[in-house]
Amino acid sequence: MAKAIMIQGTMSGAGKSLLAAGLCRIFAQDGYRTAPFKSQNMALNSYITRDGLEMGRAQAVQAEAAGTVPDVDMNPILLKPTTDVGSQVILRGRAVGNMSAREYFAYKRQLIPMIRECYERLASRYDVIVIEGAGSPAEINLNQEDIVNMGMAAMADAPVLLAGDIDRGGVFAQLYGTVSLLKPDERERIKGLVVNKFRGDAAILEPGIAMLEKLCGIPVAGVVPYMQVDIEEEDSLSSRLEGEGGTKPWTVDLAVIRFPRISNYTDLAALEALDGVRVRYVSAPEKLGEPDLVLLPGTKNTISDLLWMRSRGLEGKILKLAARQVPIWGICGGYQMLGEELWDPEGVEGEPMERPVAGMGLLPLSTVFEKEKVLARVEGAFGELDGCLEGLSGLSVSGYEIHMGRTIISGGRSPADTAKLVHYRLEPEICRPLAYLMETQSGSKRAGAQGWNRGNVYGCYVHGIFDGPGVAARLAELLAEKKGAVLKPLKEDYEAYRQAQYDRLAEGLRKSLDLERIYAMMGLR
Repeated sequence: MAKAIMIQGTMSGAGKSLLAAGLCRIFAQDGYRTAPFKSQNMALNSYITRDGLEMGRAQAVQAEAAGTVPDVDMNPILLKPTTDVGSQVILRGRAVGNMSAREYFAYKRQLIPMIRECYERLASRYDVIVIEGAGSPAEINLNQEDIVNMGMAAMADAPVLLAGDIDRGGVFAQLYGTVSLLKPDERERIKGLVVNKFRGDAAILEPGIAMLEKLCGIPVAGVVPYMQVDIEEEDSLSSRLEGEGGTKPWTVDLAVIRFPRISNYTDLAALEALDGVRVRYVSAPEKLGEPDLVLLPGTKNTISDLLWMRSRGLEGKILKLAARQVPIWGICGGYQMLGEELWDPEGVEGEPMERPVAGMGLLPLSTVFEKEKVLARVEGAFGELDGCLEGLSGLSVSGYEIHMGRTIISGGRSPADTAKLVHYRLEPEICRPLAYLMETQSGSKRAGAQGWNRGNVYGCYVHGIFDGPGVAARLAELLAEKKGAVLKPLKEDYEAYRQAQYDRLAEGLRKSLDLERIYAMMGLR
């Protein structure tokens, strides 16, 4: 059976996911077959495995860092918030319905056998399991039914590293307070403390560290610096969603609408990695400005986020930009918004609707929400595109679909009944297929057109569409050419760039963590 190490934090955003990814990389580099594990993840960024199942993207990233294939056993429970007090519950890759926080709290104890089975399957196939906790283990109102922090550590009999975030301040109080609130048997599981995200000279922390070790009776296993590595973060607290897109020089300006229920904004990571490209997230019309491209990303609540955008005046600003031939690109929920109407007769996203809601009208599409979720990995190529991004035509596409709507060409008509929706044929110059794709999971036969393009408006369901070889760089080059500029291309493809970031993270952790101590607490030394 595999040896395990668990990373817990004093709070959400303490850096657990990044530490876990870095340790996955280190153990893999040191010759151990390594897998990540998180029993329960709450996130709107998700990933579709090779067999068409849904899991948290953070564990997919950690699996990539470990050099292994993502598997739903690595994240058996995924909660995707639908409201402030409720979530869609996904078990081993399949949605089982929506639950309020109270309903899920009463239900989750039943999931312990499933969690154990998933963990044990991984432990039988790998040498090392890097387990990530959630939130804080000192949430004493929840500890009785814990399945993700100390409850998981006990299930796996795993030593724990407890990380505190010094960048937010009060790290000694964070660590000492967390340890103090734990029960004696839980304290025994913490074998090392980590001061994370430190900026400056670590020598000035030495008096505080000595006092912390004495108070807690637990050694500090490392002071980890604030590292500038470009690795996807958990979505709820991501710094990517704040500010004006960083401080690097830029030629191409991309504006992403920051929906209240934004999901899978990691679709934009390949663009963010490009030199000369600024990606900024916008939630107010006065911040939209004059971008070179407007992106409408995925969202867990398409209709309510469309109405939010409309009520704030963002939709009107985007329509004016589209009229001036500024390209608009929608993905998943953003793609659905580009159409003429959206209808939720069964109440998939909320209360059942008696009639459709008007979309933005930029593509001749109708979307009807259905209870069955589409989960698929796809690959293929862009079609013959129109508009300023026609230079993407023919480039390879790969990614995945996660959606609960059926979108068809409506031809400008507004059908009154979902049963009467048909596929209207339009002339190529009016609307063109964005891509031709086929599903890649075993046993699948579905293939054909996916997404639509009309002029400078582009939309599709495919997450990760910009990740393919040369796609992000070519898109940026075309936008630069449109404004008479030249963009310096990346020296490496996006996959090589990602792998280099994992190596940088591992190098930084090797310098700042006491790996001999960590290996010893795992029983590997």
